[in-house]
Amino acid sequence: LRRLIAQFDHFQFRRATVQNSQTGALETAQYRISKSAWLKNEEHKHIADVARRVEDMTGLSMETAEELQVVNYGIGGHYEPHFDFARKEETNAFQNLGTGNRIATVLFYMSDVVQGGATVFPMARTALWPKKGTAAFWFNLFPSGDGDKRTRHAACPVLAGSKWVSNKWIHEREQEFRRPCTTERPPEHLTA
Repeated sequence: LRRLIAQFDHFQFRRATVQNSQTGALETAQYRISKSAWLKNEEHKHIADVARRVEDMTGLSMETAEELQVVNYGIGGHYEPHFDFARKEETNAFQNLGTGNRIATVLFYMSDVVQGGATVFPMARTALWPKKGTAAFWFNLFPSGDGDKRTRHAACPVLAGSKWVSNKWIHEREQEFRRPCTTERPPEHLTA
């Protein structure tokens, strides 16, 4: 993908945004410093191939997945601890998409990083160090639809070099037969 991005000037990298939990509007924030671009499957065969591979490896439908997001963290770039899913009180999140909450995340590491740039999961006491060609996958929601607090994660600051990642956020709709819901509730201390 990095070679593909280098070939096309039309990929618009802009300061990354976050969704305001009260209004649902996208806005920049000091707790997320990076540049990002959104790539549509129709833009290039390789982008569509990534979506197919994500479907193959997760068993989840890409019908309601978001476009592929490519993110570059320069020196000092970071993203403070956050959830990829909308919490119960964030009633406006993803409403305009009509696809439900983000059920899962796939994160691809597109570069090695000289120093820094780990993805950390504080509650799980886990750190993933960027290694070009690797990927991470996690479910953001329990089968009940409740958010899983253990998925709170952060992108540590890049201290030397540059970090390139891409991610695919997969939503609840169209997953009914691939990951059926359950009425069994997870422990309260794990839900958000």
